[in-house]
Amino acid sequence: MTMIEKAGRTIASSFLAFMILAGAAIAGDKNLTFHGIAIQGYDPVAYFTDHKPVPGNPDITAAHDGAIYQFASEDHKAAFDADPEKYVPQYGGYCAYGASQGYNASIEPEQFTITDGKLYLNYNADVRTRWDQDRAGYISKADVYWASQ
Repeated sequence: MTMIEKAGRTIASSFLAFMILAGAAIAGDKNLTFHGIAIQGYDPVAYFTDHKPVPGNPDITAAHDGAIYQFASEDHKAAFDADPEKYVPQYGGYCAYGASQGYNASIEPEQFTITDGKLYLNYNADVRTRWDQDRAGYISKADVYWASQ
């Protein structure tokens, strides 16, 4: 085997490994990183208390329903521990608009809305704009899709 063939196989193997890992990050009923972290490490409580996404501290965590959540403070962790369902994102942390269209899509943690006390995340700013045009309708559709998962 020539050096070029070996290099080609190495690149192909690396690409395949990357694709498997990338898929693992959004496979299943939760949108988690490879290490099982929800919301890409952002603090779920901060969306409600600070009204913005805040990166969590990897040293302040709580496990809930198969996911690890990170928090910016011990106070946020305590609030989460007291009522996790109040803070977990809808649709396993996948894009809410994507769920309304019948599929699981990754998210940008900065693209969020809180509606009726629930956290919804979106793929990007354009998708969130579309989501905002008919939140109630999209939530109804996403709820039906998510119940079938």
